Amino acid sequence: MLVALQPRAAAAQAAACLALWLLLAPAVHAATLQLEVGASLPALLKRAVDGDVIEIAPGDHRGQVGVIGHKKLTLRGIDGPQGRPVLHADGASAEGKAILVVRGEDIRIENLAFRGARVRDRNGAGIRFEKGRLLVLRCLFADNENGLLAGNQPDAELEVRDSEFMQAPVGTPLPHLLYVGRIARFVLQGSRMRGGADGHLVKSRAIESHIRYNELVDGTLGRAAYELEFPNGGLAYVIGNVIGQSETTSNLAMLSYGTEGADDRERVHGLYVSHNTFINDGVKPANFVRVVADRLRGPVDRRLVDNVFAGIGMLSFGWADVSQGNVPLPRALLREPDLRAFGLGPDSWLRGRAVGAGSARGVSLLPTMQFKPPAGTQPLPANLRLSPGAVQD
Repeated sequence: MLVALQPRAAAAQAAACLALWLLLAPAVHAATLQLEVGASLPALLKRAVDGDVIEIAPGDHRGQVGVIGHKKLTLRGIDGPQGRPVLHADGASAEGKAILVVRGEDIRIENLAFRGARVRDRNGAGIRFEKGRLLVLRCLFADNENGLLAGNQPDAELEVRDSEFMQAPVGTPLPHLLYVGRIARFVLQGSRMRGGADGHLVKSRAIESHIRYNELVDGTLGRAAYELEFPNGGLAYVIGNVIGQSETTSNLAMLSYGTEGADDRERVHGLYVSHNTFINDGVKPANFVRVVADRLRGPVDRRLVDNVFAGIGMLSFGWADVSQGNVPLPRALLREPDLRAFGLGPDSWLRGRAVGAGSARGVSLLPTMQFKPPAGTQPLPANLRLSPGAVQD
């Protein structure tokens, strides 16, 4: 005899059956897809689903460009005898913008090289980041009109770690190595920038920027404008970096803050510069740190602690600056800057004499790492007596 179930009982039975099916059904695992040299990256991106990993074989991948709009995806280069795989633009671009256009929710790109991005508006990028969260790890950007270009999505977050940016092409309007728009948060750590050409090494309009343990040294052939700029202010934490200007620079300012004024009333401003080594290789006086506070809406909280300023430069050193551990030095008193040994000399009286940077807005200004060539970081001993500047060994 059949017994009709009441609607509520029928719904409960259906829910129980669904739960049992989910329990017994085989688990769905993310797939690992392979891109061999000569295969189509756009086709593989179209085939990939959220959570997949695309492994890119070593070698030169030419004209392989694409758009990433997944919720979660990883692109990972596999090392070969010649190192990481290289994505050469070779005249191609995704949407007329970049080698890769990223507007997914949680994207990871690691161990890839991006070369030769050119587009019609002369603003081509190795990666164009438009929305979501993006982690770039152990990548190389060379000879692109912009190395990495991030847009203006207000809730987007970008983190770049252990990567290299170089060889800005001469003859393009403003070839920035790394240009970040008005996003929520930007982190640059353990990365090396060199070989600029009229544009900046790093430019960030982010609401909050963390620039930690990098080598932003333009080099003998570089002619970048600013080494580091925050044109709209915001919260900027600059900790443990070596920042070097070449003698052929196109702008004498090295770190610039607030030059274009604030672009919104809600933005909070604070510049915290701790344990950096600034180096001017030229004979013209550099402007080591320039703050244009009167163009910003609202007060600017500033702290300059335990920095070394090497070479000829302009910085108004008063007792307050000296008492905060900021030290002007002749460039010759660094260890061997021409060989990229930027630390204090072995017999320097400044060793172990940092005054202590403390914290700002709940963020520690004390370094816990330092840059490790060619790109990356190494931890500092926990009980180390810190010295002024970025290099502690």
